[in-house]
Amino acid sequence: MGDVKVIPSHLADPELLAKIDKLFACGVGDYVALPQIIVVGDQSSGKSSVLEGLTELPFPRDSGLCTRFATQITFRRAKETSISVTIIPALNASQEHIETIQTWSKHDFKTLDPEIFSGIMKEVHVVMGLGDQQGSGGKGSFSEDVLKLEISGPTQEHLSVVDVPGIFRKTTEGVTTTVDKNMVQAMVRRYMENPRSVMLTVIPANVDIATQEILTMAEEVDPKGQRTLGVLTKPDLVDKGAEVSVLELIEGKKHKLNLGWCLVRNPGQKQLLNNDVGRIDIEEGFFRTEKPWDSLNKERVGISALRILLQEILATHIRREFPKVKSEISKKLTVSKQALKKLGSKRETAEEQRKYLLLISMRFQEIVALALSANYVRSDWFDEEPSLRFATKVVNRSELLSTTLEKFGHLYDFNAVNQDLTQTEDEVGYPEEEMYETENTGETVSVDESENMEEDPNDCIRLRTTTDHDELDEAMFAKKEMSKAIAGNTVEWLTTVYKNSRGFELGTFDSSILAMTMKTQSSKWEALALGYISDIVSMTHTFIKKLLQLTCPNARTQSGIMSVLMEGLMAKYQKAFDHTMFLLYVERMGTPATLNHYFNDNLEKSRQARMRATMNSKSFELGGHGTVVRLDDVVQNHPMSNVQHIVRDIHDILKAYYKVARKRFVDNMCMQASDYHLVTGPNTPLLLFSPSFVQDLTTDQLEEIAGEESGVKRERRALRKEIDDLEAGRKILF
Repeated sequence: MGDVKVIPSHLADPELLAKIDKLFACGVGDYVALPQIIVVGDQSSGKSSVLEGLTELPFPRDSGLCTRFATQITFRRAKETSISVTIIPALNASQEHIETIQTWSKHDFKTLDPEIFSGIMKEVHVVMGLGDQQGSGGKGSFSEDVLKLEISGPTQEHLSVVDVPGIFRKTTEGVTTTVDKNMVQAMVRRYMENPRSVMLTVIPANVDIATQEILTMAEEVDPKGQRTLGVLTKPDLVDKGAEVSVLELIEGKKHKLNLGWCLVRNPGQKQLLNNDVGRIDIEEGFFRTEKPWDSLNKERVGISALRILLQEILATHIRREFPKVKSEISKKLTVSKQALKKLGSKRETAEEQRKYLLLISMRFQEIVALALSANYVRSDWFDEEPSLRFATKVVNRSELLSTTLEKFGHLYDFNAVNQDLTQTEDEVGYPEEEMYETENTGETVSVDESENMEEDPNDCIRLRTTTDHDELDEAMFAKKEMSKAIAGNTVEWLTTVYKNSRGFELGTFDSSILAMTMKTQSSKWEALALGYISDIVSMTHTFIKKLLQLTCPNARTQSGIMSVLMEGLMAKYQKAFDHTMFLLYVERMGTPATLNHYFNDNLEKSRQARMRATMNSKSFELGGHGTVVRLDDVVQNHPMSNVQHIVRDIHDILKAYYKVARKRFVDNMCMQASDYHLVTGPNTPLLLFSPSFVQDLTTDQLEEIAGEESGVKRERRALRKEIDDLEAGRKILF
């Protein structure tokens, strides 16, 4: 065969076919199903001859060059006649194989006769890494690569058709293997599963179609037969008497397909060698003179009729599917871009890695600033992750510390000295019940004070409201609860302390007694304070980890950042614990001291309350004058021992000082140990992961934290290629 012949039939809208061809050329077909014609069948079914009849290309008949890879044949109209041959690498091809394939191509042919075509096919086998079918000279028998033939000319009609390897059930020793068989079946099925492909299912007419695996596969992927066109070959080999079954298929009387069946008669080897008579003439003569084939509808027999039928089917199919292709490309492009965005910035070099981490740290600090200012409306993350409402959680926990310390922080009950004493105004108003939720479990915990605390010594309060992180176990306060019980034998306790500590003082007591009683009375503070600061540390760590997960979706980078941060975080957490112990030492072990005038006010109130309680017992109502007390009762001598007088004074002074010290301690814990060291101070853990921290990372640390794994690099390259291909495809369509 000399010059390439013109395809005489319009197989579809030329403009649409041209766009589809361009979509295939830019790789869109790897991601979005595109309308195409595929020719499928068993080996030796005659499908190559059918393809040759449709395209009028001289496919080699050398048994060693049979179809061992997909071949995409594209005809397009152009001013100049040209033929080009290229190879499209398989989607999963290695970079080395892709580079090898991309360096090979054939261009500027004007003709494509059998000899030239055969020579090209031999080169293609080598480039694809295929050996001959005797098992030598290559790495495999079949390839996932696609051979692409482009034939252009001023009289060519737009057409694109794909020929895939023929399936086979039995392997041939030294030629094909079970692996080859499975590979071909998977390849053919993949092409057939494309919902936008029109399948020319080629089956010999001289066999029972029920035994044809290719027809079974077609029915599995196209159960309604909307895109399957049955093509029967070799009618000249049908046994006498068996023609009825073939006729019934063509006439639609059995095994109906929506697209129906066609019958073609491929030329034999001798006829191919005879250039005096063309294929169409031979075939038309056969169906005109041979019985019973001469009785069939002429629109269903012969390669020419097949072309016309295919034109109608493909044109309808493309018009129906083209809008869907446009929509699917746009959707796929959006999904691919989102997947690439999720991978973050490209980070193969140290500069890229640093830039990547800088962006994460800046976003991290942006959310930190919002969390500390309780500006929760600026990010949806605060609604999705309650643990990010950091300022609120810290304030609530600090308030709980104040309430708990006020209600349960003292070991002995001050009012137990005189059960008739009334509470002063600022001692009234404890909430009946304080409710809070644990940080991690959401469990509601009650810290209400029972009416008879002394009667239930086993009643406990929770010291911790959060669940510790495994990496912080050693640093955290382990005790989880403490008894609410408050001792009532205060006078006995103070008397014992005084008697065991007094010197030669007269009418007074040594200042060390106040320090000793203060230390005892505040013995619960340490557990309450350490439980509080442990909770704030846990909240801080939870906030950092959760925010890092949100600002840095990549798990490997998250782990790398936390690994580098942990040493600094632990040091800052420890400072908060150390400062807590410092405050406990100052308040409990140091010299009692205050310049707060509330100490004197509280002391005076305590003494006035004692006097009022005494006078109330002697008061009576005097008409018109209200409640009065006799002067004799006021000045009446109330004999008390020196010890009783001193113990009473110790009680009143301790009570006044304890109240001032407790409030001071709570403020210092909240402002210094918590706020300064963990929340808003200049060196809090929240500020550790910052742009300056990233700038100080070494090249090795950058690679360890932000370097991409090989799998991520492959995924990024694949997504980048997919986006580029889809972008190119969208430009073609829009």
